[in-house]
Amino acid sequence: MKALNVIFAATALTLTAGLAQADVRPDHIPGLLKSGEIAAFEKLNQTAMDKHPGATILDTELDHSYGKLVYEVELRDTKGVKWDVDMDAKTAEVLQDKQDT
Repeated sequence: MKALNVIFAATALTLTAGLAQADVRPDHIPGLLKSGEIAAFEKLNQTAMDKHPGATILDTELDHSYGKLVYEVELRDTKGVKWDVDMDAKTAEVLQDKQDT
């Protein structure tokens, strides 16, 4: 019986951890913008572009990570190199700027 409880607990923790890292549902975004919990996407995108002038945005996501809402931007610079820029979605502070490998 103990083994079954351990397996159940491990499964529950794994599922919960996956949900904690999940994308924010699109229907929640208007409320987050209105409440000021996240900055305007134009500001966030511009912050990413300022790190890599002339780059093209390939994808964006709003996630829960680092214990906060994080806006993730994937871009390709003028040399064809892909970059991942993660920002605090409320303040636009860059949390990570790394080459996508």
